[in-house]
Amino acid sequence: MNQVDLCDANGKLLHDSVGWSRYPMIRCNVTGHPLRKKKWNYWCVTNAKCLFSVTISNLDYAAAMFMYVLDLDTLEFEEQTVVVPFGRGCDMPDEVNASVQFAGKQMQIVFHYESGITTIRVRCENFGGKLLTAELEIHCPSDHETLNVVVPWNANRFQFTSKQNCLRTNGKLMWGDREYLFDPSDSFACLDYGRGVWKYKSTWNWGSASGMQQGRLIGITFGGRWTDGTGVTENGIVVEGKLSKLGEDMVWKYNPSDYMKPWLLETSKTDRVSLKFVPFYERIAKTKAVIIDSEVHQMIGRYYGYVVTDEDEKLEIDGLVGWAEDHRARW
Repeated sequence: MNQVDLCDANGKLLHDSVGWSRYPMIRCNVTGHPLRKKKWNYWCVTNAKCLFSVTISNLDYAAAMFMYVLDLDTLEFEEQTVVVPFGRGCDMPDEVNASVQFAGKQMQIVFHYESGITTIRVRCENFGGKLLTAELEIHCPSDHETLNVVVPWNANRFQFTSKQNCLRTNGKLMWGDREYLFDPSDSFACLDYGRGVWKYKSTWNWGSASGMQQGRLIGITFGGRWTDGTGVTENGIVVEGKLSKLGEDMVWKYNPSDYMKPWLLETSKTDRVSLKFVPFYERIAKTKAVIIDSEVHQMIGRYYGYVVTDEDEKLEIDGLVGWAEDHRARW
């Protein structure tokens, strides 16, 4: 599959890169634009017992690595973050299918990609007063379709995102004396890969989930606000590795004064998506520094309702575990 450059030699968006594909084809050769480049690899893995997430990101003026665990039985939660000024030692690859790592005193993270498998290895000595280690293998077969989108605000402000759902996962996470096992039959990973040049003030919604429904592996990924007015969306449904891309915007309805109340997600022009999201945990991540002011309300919960595929098949969604978030940032 031929790669397409995201930018020209001066760091401006190439028009030919704009659009979407079922497989990652973009080479994110983002250059220039001092302090405005944003690059991240965010992973989240879920099963019936645990939600585990780990991220390596470089925001140009700082690198931020964070990981968190939510025990889905007890709702015990812990999160740790490491910030490195000017992103020293955090080089982000231009391709989606590539390796990246961070080695610090407080935590070590490795995302190693080889032949369709991403191996995640992490170690954090003081994760809420306990040692956390994990080794996971995440499988993405060559015929598994994903949602890959270039969003153009203008020639100097743009973003490539690869949203990958329903990636079967095996491995183990240890948190103190607590052991979480991940089996490919019931454990699924999501990747949010992002590379671009952002405006200083940004807002977005994002919702995602992967899991078994009526004997089939189904994933959903929906975005909002940040793509408004671009003519491009990041909305899709994945059923047994096949993507249905939604070209219309999503309507998000929720109460920013009480994020724990149910959320409603619907397609704006058709009836292809009608979902209620019922949170059972609120993750709040706030960062305030000299030039960063970021606040995320990431709600963990369950989706109920239905989605309609490109083949006009209506799929009932009943208690699919995932998340929905409201993010406001000056960064």
